Amino acid sequence: MLNYIWAAMIAVGIIFGAVNGNMKEITEAALNSAGEAVSLCIATAGVMALWVGLMEVAESSGLILKLTNMLSPFVSFMFPGLPKRHRARDYISMNIIANILGLGWACTPAGLKAMEELAKLEAERGTAGYVAEYQRVNAAGEKSKSGRVASNEMCTFLILNISSLQLIPVNMIAYE
Repeated sequence: MLNYIWAAMIAVGIIFGAVNGNMKEITEAALNSAGEAVSLCIATAGVMALWVGLMEVAESSGLILKLTNMLSPFVSFMFPGLPKRHRARDYISMNIIANILGLGWACTPAGLKAMEELAKLEAERGTAGYVAEYQRVNAAGEKSKSGRVASNEMCTFLILNISSLQLIPVNMIAYE
C-alpha cells in the first residue's frame, strides 16, 4: 500500500511540474538526488564494512567474550528460558554491545544470527513457540490458514533490539 502512495505522490509531483513548465528543474533534481543517493550508499557501505570488521576483530580477540560474560546477568534476567551455554547468548550479547556503541549496521548480522539460533532452539525444544502452528478463526467461526508463532525469547529480543540504547552514535558521527 505504501508503494502506491509513494508512486502517486511522485506522479502528482511530475504532472504538477509539467503543467507549470518546470520539467527541466524536475529532471535536474532527479539526477542530483540520484547522484547523492549513490554517494550516500558508498559512504554507508564503507562505514558498515569498518564497524562489522572491527566487531569481527573484537570477537576473534576475545573482547566480545569478556563483554558477553559481563552482560551475562542481564541476558539471564531478560531471557530466563535460554540455556546458559547456548550460542544465541553470544549473538544477543554482541548485538547489545554493538547497539550500545551505536554501531547500528554491526548489530544486524548478530541480530539475524541470534534469531536463527533462537529458532533452532525452539525447533529442538519442539514446544509451543516458533514451531507451533496455530489456527486463525475468522468472524464467521471458520478456521483459516495456520501460521507460526514467535517464541518468548524471540519477542523479547525483538523488543530489546528495537528499543536499543545508543550511547555513542558512531554512524551519525561518520556522516559529518
